[in-house]
This record gives sequence, C-alpha cells and structure tokens, in this order.
Amino acid sequence: MSKIVRTILFVLITTSLVLAACGTPASPAASDWSVVKSAADGGGMDALIAAAKAEGELNVITLPVDWCNYGEMMDTFAAKYGIKVNSLNPDGGSADEIQAIIDNKENKGPQAPDVIDIGPAYGPLAKEQGLITPYKVETWDTIEGTNDPDGYYYVDYSGVMVLEVNTDVVSDIPTSYADLNDEKYKGQVALAGDPRASNQAAQSVYAASLANGGSLDDITPGLEFFKQLNEKGILLPLIADSGVIGKGETPITFQWSWNAYANKDSFAGNPNIEIIYPSDVNWGGYYYQAISAYAPHPAAARLWEEFLYSDEGQAIWVEGYCAPARLADLNARNVLSDELKAKLPDPALLIASTVPSGDQLSAAREAIKEQWDSVVGLDIK
Repeated sequence: MSKIVRTILFVLITTSLVLAACGTPASPAASDWSVVKSAADGGGMDALIAAAKAEGELNVITLPVDWCNYGEMMDTFAAKYGIKVNSLNPDGGSADEIQAIIDNKENKGPQAPDVIDIGPAYGPLAKEQGLITPYKVETWDTIEGTNDPDGYYYVDYSGVMVLEVNTDVVSDIPTSYADLNDEKYKGQVALAGDPRASNQAAQSVYAASLANGGSLDDITPGLEFFKQLNEKGILLPLIADSGVIGKGETPITFQWSWNAYANKDSFAGNPNIEIIYPSDVNWGGYYYQAISAYAPHPAAARLWEEFLYSDEGQAIWVEGYCAPARLADLNARNVLSDELKAKLPDPALLIASTVPSGDQLSAAREAIKEQWDSVVGLDIK
C-alpha cells in the first residue's frame, strides 16, 4: 500500500470518527424513559406512544372505578393504546400509595405503581423522599393550581366536601357538622377512609375543625369533634365505601362531592341519596398526580399523564363530577358540552371554599396520624 493511499485511508477513518463523535446524541427515549422530563425530550409523542406500547402495561394504584370516573379513564386508555392497565389496591389511601413505592423500589414487580394520585400533603412528602420524578405533559402551561414548578407533582382535579345521606335510613336530614353531634344519629355517621392514612378522611377531620371554631393551623377542634361522636356512639368504625353505603350500613358519610354524586348515580334510587353541602363549613380539596421514580413502566406512566391532561382525559374526569385542573382552558375553548358542564361542582362553591396550603395540610396530616388513636380512640377499617 502506497504512502498516499495510507494517508487517504487515515483521513477517511479519522473524519468518520469525528463525525460520529460530534453527531446528535442518542435520545434518552432510546435507553431510559425514566429520566425523560417531557415528551419532546424523548423524541415526541410518537416516540412516547411507541415506547409505552412496547412496555405493554401500566400499574395504577388506589383508583376505585367510580372515583372521578377512573373506570372509564382506565378502559379508554387501555383501548386507545393497547396497554393493559393493572389496578392495585383500589380501596387504599394516599399513604398506601407512598408505601407501595417504598416497598417495591428494588424489585419493580407487579405491585410497584407507575403513577400515583395522592392528597396534597403527600406530594411534597413524596418529592422529599425521592419517590417521584419530574415530568411535564404537553398541556402543562394550562394546568392551574399549586403545581411543583419542576413537574414533580401537579393538580389533577378538585371538589368540595359534602354529607352523603341515605334518606331510606335517615329521616331527619342533617344540614351541618354541628347537627351530627346528636345522639339521634347514633350508629349512623361514617368516614370514607381511615383518617390516619386516607386524605379524604383526614380532610373531613380538618373541615370539622373549622366547623367547630378551629383554624387552618389548629386541628384540635376537629379531633375533639370526632371524639365526641365516638363517645356518643355516633361514629361508626367502618370505612364507608359504596358497598356498605348501598346496604345502608353507613347512612351518613363525609364525602368528596364527586364520590357522593357518583354513588347517587350508581344507586339510581336504591337507596335514595341526598347530597348536603354543610352550612357551617365550605371545604374544598384537590389531588395531585405524580410518576414514581421507580416506575416499572416509565414510558406508559408518562403516556398515562399525557392522556389524563389531554382534552379527552379531562372530559372523562368531568363526567365523574370532578373539576379538572385545566377547566379554565377547556371553558375558554368551549370544549365541554352543556351536559358535561352540568356535572361540575357549583363554581361559586369552589371559588369560596376553604383550601389549606400544602404546608398546613402536611402539618394537619401529621397531627391526625399521631393523635387520632389517643384523642378519638376508634380504629376505622
């Protein structure tokens, strides 16, 4: 081989290596979707959909089918993308979701959640513990609420606290929290979860505090209120899900508005349900979405979030009586039909409702968890 030929070959090989080194880096979507912070970062929605379909499954947790119409949400997502949705512990609470991530961090097995839907006190907690990962959906700029600026957690829907009353059992219908503290309701009042683990139940206690002279920084009157209900035999030790409500075992339930209306629809008059907005407290609440940092199906997890925050997903939440976080944008573009708008909570109630800050909720959650047994002394399960 001549010196000239060797020189040409050397130049060609060197040039090829330089071009390879300076070329466009491989997309993170090609290797690890768990670090992708937006669909664009992973190569776009087509790349995300392809990766999610390749994973083939999605693990959700603590999503009852009648909660915010999650049954339709899961079915629609599964049919749209051909991805199997595994629903874990549908009757659990926010604390169970956090614990499930912790318990399954190492194995990423069938009990490891990909995504979580949690009360607002648990969003910052999960971030602090390194259990969730940041991701911003394509409609991020239209999501209203106390979202983490980096996308670790973000508001999904909201509503107000009501009393769900089975009028086949209860003839004298209470109109306030104060009304319930009467022995004529003995054995009739229930919480929709364990307040030591359930955001919904804990916020019922928090709301009771305001109804009894407390403040957003003082949960004590709420605990004392439930102590009195327990001492008088008014408060039941049962978690009021749709099953026991339907059987008349828990005639009066502290409930998020969307759950009460979903029950009323599903019971279709058997039993008859009346929904009461308590006169002594107008309590609002919301939940957060987040993706597990240890998700076994990271692409499917991100596609799920994209679906939830699409117009289609938001409308499915409205169908379940939940006010979605993108409601203002949906209304501005006239996306929702009049029939769907009729299922939304009264805007005046939402606007005027008392909604504590994340720090206040976290403090209240800790106080309830630590003091429920010693103050109230009733194991609800």
